[in-house]
Amino acid sequence: MITFFIALILLIVGYFVYGKFVETVFHPDERSTPCVVHPDGVDFCPISKGRAFLIQLLNIAGLGPIFGALSGAIWGPSVYLWIVLGTIFAGGVHDYLSGMLSLRNDGASISEITGKYLGTSMKQVMRVFSVILLVMVGVVFMVGSAGILAGITGFSKNIWVLIVLAYFFCATLLPIDKLIGKLYPIFGICLIIMAIGVGGGTVLNAIKDPVNHPMVELTFQNFRDDGLAMWPFMFITVACGAISGFHATQSPLVARCVVSEKEGRQIFYGAMVAEGIIALIWASAGIAFYYNKDTSIGSITANLAAMGGGNSTTVMEISKGLLGPIGGVLAVLGVVACPITSGDTAFRSARLTIADWFKIDQVNMKKRLVLTIPLLLIGYAISFVDYSVIWRYFSWSNQTLAMIALWAAAVYLHQHKCNFWIAAIPATFMSAVSITYFLMAPEIYICLASQLAYPIGIVCALALLVLFWFKTVGSNKSHSAKA
Repeated sequence: MITFFIALILLIVGYFVYGKFVETVFHPDERSTPCVVHPDGVDFCPISKGRAFLIQLLNIAGLGPIFGALSGAIWGPSVYLWIVLGTIFAGGVHDYLSGMLSLRNDGASISEITGKYLGTSMKQVMRVFSVILLVMVGVVFMVGSAGILAGITGFSKNIWVLIVLAYFFCATLLPIDKLIGKLYPIFGICLIIMAIGVGGGTVLNAIKDPVNHPMVELTFQNFRDDGLAMWPFMFITVACGAISGFHATQSPLVARCVVSEKEGRQIFYGAMVAEGIIALIWASAGIAFYYNKDTSIGSITANLAAMGGGNSTTVMEISKGLLGPIGGVLAVLGVVACPITSGDTAFRSARLTIADWFKIDQVNMKKRLVLTIPLLLIGYAISFVDYSVIWRYFSWSNQTLAMIALWAAAVYLHQHKCNFWIAAIPATFMSAVSITYFLMAPEIYICLASQLAYPIGIVCALALLVLFWFKTVGSNKSHSAKA
């Protein structure tokens, strides 16, 4: 329990200390924001700071900090470290810089931002990559929320998929302040109640029954029975609970509605810290709830693994077990709000990314329909693919996009004579994670042994850092010397 509360305190302190440092490095000013310069009543709509924070939180807090955290908890309490350090030094920085760069570039999508700072070729790659990722995210969250609702109501999962899809259609198509802006504050309250309820229930359970439901203290031991390595698999699995490239696609949605750059830290960095807290709560709940006093120390999370880690069944069982039938339903409704409110904005972001790509005016309803309908039909078709397969590909592509967004931010910071290391260091780290996973993951079929994948991943990440240095810092020094 001590580890849990220390981790919780570190996340809060990290927001006030490191978040303030990142804000100081970026130096937000009084310039007019996109929604003030040209409000269009559809995507560029001025929104208050509080509502913008809730929308950003619900945009990014899909199933990742819940399903991902529960699956990451199978490795044991070491997951706490990745959630805390990842959120403060990587995820918070990534989300803040993604949002602020969009503000500085007229609300541009992450693909357009990447192209500006990393070149035209990378822009084309990111356009395709981000649209594919966003559709996969929308499908993952659509199917995940439908599974939870099916468990609550007893209705067919397929029926719920169609109902959620209909909602996604409205949220993708309508002006942001008509549906999303009105519903998200309500969903935000559900999410907060869920987090407090599950966190409080876990703590009380540990106090009442420290033998069978202890909140296990930090250890670096790998508790998985199958011995699957923490590096890089845990860092990919937890995803949204520490850092997520999906967030870089969502931040521009809110950036188009922010009325002052100085609100950026509370909205973008603050929402990521809030998501880190949600992930911490669910990781702790998973370990404590499925702990068995007869389980050996080497397989302490075997019961959680047997439940399949993060999935709708696990969430239902934990929620009802901690809070009883009524409290469990309320908690699950909070969990449902996460994927639904991220899935709808995933498809909305895909629409806007394509619109930015082909310069399609989105004020016109017919033009929005032309993009919205095909995206949702493709998403519905993909929903019939095995959920676990989609999640694995989503997790890797998600962290790869985070890596690219951080490199773009590092270039921007260097160009503006700021401390680029706040982005370059996590970019290098995430490059090592993504490349190593790509070389080892069974679904990608390269499947190199760890003895080869580890050094290759690290060397490639360092090579990217060297390339960044020579293309930016080294190039400037060369020009200065010639001058």
